[in-house]
Amino acid sequence: MLDRLFPTDADCRCRTRFDGDRLCVESDDCPGSGRLATEPACRRTAIEALESRDAEVVLTASAGFERAYEGTASALLVAAGRFADAMGYHDEELAVRARSDPLGAARTASGRGGRLARAVVDTGLEAFVGGDYETLLRPHVGPSLARSRVATRPPPAATLRTRYELDTGAVVRRYADDGLDTYHLTPAEHRLDESATATLDAAYQALARGAVSGGERAASRAVRSVADDEDPVGTLVSVLEKHTGGLGVLTDCFADPAVSDVFATAPVAENRLRLRHDGETLRTNVRMTAAGADALASQFRRSSGRAFSQASPTLDATADAGGRRVRVAGVTDPVSDGTGFTFRAHDESSFSLADLVENGTLTPVSAGFLSVAAERGASLLLAGARGAGKTTLLGALLWEIPPDVRTVAIEDTPELPVSELQSAGRDVQPLRVTEGDGASITATAALRTALRLGDGALVVGEVRGEEAQVLYEAMRVGAADGTVLGTIHGGGGESVRERVVTDLGVPVSAFADTDFVVTVEAYDDSDERARRINAIEAVRRHDEGVGFEHVGGVGVDGMQLTDAAVSPLCRPTEHTDEVRAVVHRRADSFQG
Repeated sequence: MLDRLFPTDADCRCRTRFDGDRLCVESDDCPGSGRLATEPACRRTAIEALESRDAEVVLTASAGFERAYEGTASALLVAAGRFADAMGYHDEELAVRARSDPLGAARTASGRGGRLARAVVDTGLEAFVGGDYETLLRPHVGPSLARSRVATRPPPAATLRTRYELDTGAVVRRYADDGLDTYHLTPAEHRLDESATATLDAAYQALARGAVSGGERAASRAVRSVADDEDPVGTLVSVLEKHTGGLGVLTDCFADPAVSDVFATAPVAENRLRLRHDGETLRTNVRMTAAGADALASQFRRSSGRAFSQASPTLDATADAGGRRVRVAGVTDPVSDGTGFTFRAHDESSFSLADLVENGTLTPVSAGFLSVAAERGASLLLAGARGAGKTTLLGALLWEIPPDVRTVAIEDTPELPVSELQSAGRDVQPLRVTEGDGASITATAALRTALRLGDGALVVGEVRGEEAQVLYEAMRVGAADGTVLGTIHGGGGESVRERVVTDLGVPVSAFADTDFVVTVEAYDDSDERARRINAIEAVRRHDEGVGFEHVGGVGVDGMQLTDAAVSPLCRPTEHTDEVRAVVHRRADSFQG
């Protein structure tokens, strides 16, 4: 790090230094607190530093709070530094003015014409003439401990649609704007007064230097060790826990039940977060810091036990965001320009079939049929595109396996409701798999292990590699003698057969041991994203290989519960009419 100190204005006690391409302004002792939009003296200190060197970002810090001047803001300050330097050779009075009021100095220079006016153009300051400081010098701000920065002021000329408060204490305002609406988030820490913010920073420093301990209680102890009677201790503890042990501002985002996805696009410091709110994509006023993205990457490496580096530049993990299960997909160099993430809430993995009937994903009869199939040891492949709801349906079907049946669930990323099932007294053994580095085994090895862990149901989170051959071999020889459930990418029976037989190398005769292929799809319903069963197909063996019999799905009035469709569900002494009766009784219970 290269430190450089510069003289400051008499009314400003900011100290400046360069750290790479950043100008850092330490403003703890300055009455102006480094507020460059409103404090001319602080503005002068920053511009004086920029007379000799450019910066991509100007960062001011005061009382545990940082303000990042980037993009347009840093461009104005750099242009002002260049202009003040140029005026030093032509007009010292304008040079002095340019350090604290560069826009006014530029207007004066333009009016005088000649070399002074040319300097306004040549230094790039002309692009900002006509603007005002509060608009042009809008920082992204945040506590020093935060992994993110927010623009506190709303978008210019935007119209407020709605305002509400989240359980975390954050306030959400939605603004209508040209193109995408803005999801404007004000976290609780941005509503603290200066004294409380200083207490928060002191508590964070106590944690960082190891002055307090206590595991899960460390944040509480740190705050109480420095707080006074006037500080909002409960809020400070929650904020400190969120930023040191949680997901930071992402915890606020996922505290909104209408938010399903958050996108942090690399390079994260240059791109505002976007999120999906009630199925609609919105821009936000939040940016992650590069250091924050690195800290999250390290956190996910520890929690998942998986590599995430240039040698292994992709990540698939899960995390907890304030009680909501979130799936994390990450990329980093060299496949991406820095580290980026997609976060997707997976609350729906604990849905039941009754929930899916209620929200329109399933009809009561299709739910009854799938319930009986899962209960009676059928083998089902759940097909569909990404985000179609395969895992949601798979999780719901696990509740239909009889409580006395042992289940082994194989997943690469934990998404199924294993803990909920175990809490309800079900015997479910999870196995974590991976194809890369980390504390886990391959899907094929996990499947072979699962077959040795006892008879019962077998669940494969996604069938996509050589484990498919092991799975079908187990089904052929009867090693998997209970329910077999799995998801696979595909658009119906024919495409699933092509995927399993041609791509994954499973013999057609083995694929014929599949009882049903269930295809789910996502679609737009009254401008909202919805999911539904597109088709339930029974797999039928014939001389030429296998074919498919349509049992139910979109465009079908009820289920076609033919003898051939229900025969795989018959017990030894049971007639197909009896199975149909069971399906309809189960359907009535879901409709109830």
